[in-house]
Amino acid sequence: MSAPERRAGGRRAAHRAPERALLAEARALQPRTLALRRVLHRNPETGLTLPVTQAAVLSALRELPLEIDTGRDCSSVTAVLRGAHPGPTVLVRADMDALPMDEESGVPFASEVDGAMHACGHDLHTAMLASAARLLTGRRERLAGTAVFMFQPGEESAHGARTMIDEGLLSADGPGGVPGSAMALHVTSRLAAGTLQTRPDSIMASSDDLHVRVTGRGGHASAPHDALDPVPAAAAMVGALHTMVTRRISAFDPAVLTISHISAGTTTNVIPETALLEGTVRTLSEETRGRVLDEIGQVCAGVAAAYGCSCDVHIEAGYPVTVNDPDVADRVADVGRSVLGSRFVEPMPDPIMGSEDFSYVLGRVPGALAFLGACPPDVDPAEAPPNHSNRVVFDEDAMVAGVALYSGYVMDALRPR
Repeated sequence: MSAPERRAGGRRAAHRAPERALLAEARALQPRTLALRRVLHRNPETGLTLPVTQAAVLSALRELPLEIDTGRDCSSVTAVLRGAHPGPTVLVRADMDALPMDEESGVPFASEVDGAMHACGHDLHTAMLASAARLLTGRRERLAGTAVFMFQPGEESAHGARTMIDEGLLSADGPGGVPGSAMALHVTSRLAAGTLQTRPDSIMASSDDLHVRVTGRGGHASAPHDALDPVPAAAAMVGALHTMVTRRISAFDPAVLTISHISAGTTTNVIPETALLEGTVRTLSEETRGRVLDEIGQVCAGVAAAYGCSCDVHIEAGYPVTVNDPDVADRVADVGRSVLGSRFVEPMPDPIMGSEDFSYVLGRVPGALAFLGACPPDVDPAEAPPNHSNRVVFDEDAMVAGVALYSGYVMDALRPR
């Protein structure tokens, strides 16, 4: 048995009863959790400005003994719960924003907003964290330290976590109160409901957007020798970029480069002057990220020159690699075994090449992101519409586990020593 397993076993033996009781308390709060989730689901908002969502969260927290602050440049909510005894600070996060897409899930509480849908489960996260805050205020006398509840907008490509950090999130407990650890949950329709998965080190990829404009000289399509056609150069560039990843980057520190958009020209008998390539770059380490981005410029310039063209390469920086602290990831799994039972906690076999802006928090605070299964009970997780599908459906009963997990993590981190 490993040292972490021995530590986990000792904690479980000492604290199993009170931690398992969290499930019963979370179940009692389920009507509140469910009501908030459905309000948010009917009224999805995208980006950094979420006035309806922010108002719903503030209403859910209003009568609780929390110190509440809202963002200046975004619709964030930060709520601070001070335990009855001195101790460290712990941060727990829920993201609140939706995606710009029309819903086709068929649920009776579907989005009432055209072009917006909670397709990634952020409405569940928000409702779970609000109920966890309520549960924990009832256990304030057992807490030695401070809990910071982070309700963030703009996770979907708008850098909401970075904005909250810039506005003072990590000093919400006052000067010197930087969190000692941080934790976030993310639901997924591709795991059985109530199943918890996490892993140490890299858990989600960096994400950068690639834009390449290839410039030649336009002309008549019947006389390509009188022009410099950028289309063959752009086509060759796609193959060269994909080959570069397989030949210059180690297979043991993987990268994904996908060109997902190509555009050029306006009609059949005109050679255009420019062609545009766009795509995404994903890596699991910052070192490989830097190398791939450097290589892209060299490959594109070389291919363009070989065809007599020029090119302009623009990289739009996205989220960093999401890296779990191994000790905190182990603690999250430990709490999951104590709260849910060992059979509901699984090791996460591989990282996910999607990205997550909780990476900004984890770059400053040791912490961990974990995935919580929310597949409907009558659906095979392998066949379920995935997160970001306009047909995705989540099992709302999984929120009971989420509330208990958020609460259990805070109680473990702030347990009187």
